[in-house]
Amino acid sequence: MNNSLLQKAIGEFEKLSVEDQNAVATRWLEELKDEQAWAAKFANTTDKQWDNLAEFAKQDISKGAVASLDLFLDEISAE
Repeated sequence: MNNSLLQKAIGEFEKLSVEDQNAVATRWLEELKDEQAWAAKFANTTDKQWDNLAEFAKQDISKGAVASLDLFLDEISAE
């Protein structure tokens, strides 16, 4: 194994109880499955679908149906 970050994570993982290892492994596997599903969705998205999505976003922006990211970040950092 050449990935030192992965080796470090596994080393920490091995320090956990078996129950905690199973819980973490379950989350890792779910995350990997989710990443694979998103990668497949993006890979299978056509240019026409991207164009439609961009048009949809432009319409929302022109209607004022979106909030500024800066405003959102300011709101959540104040909490």
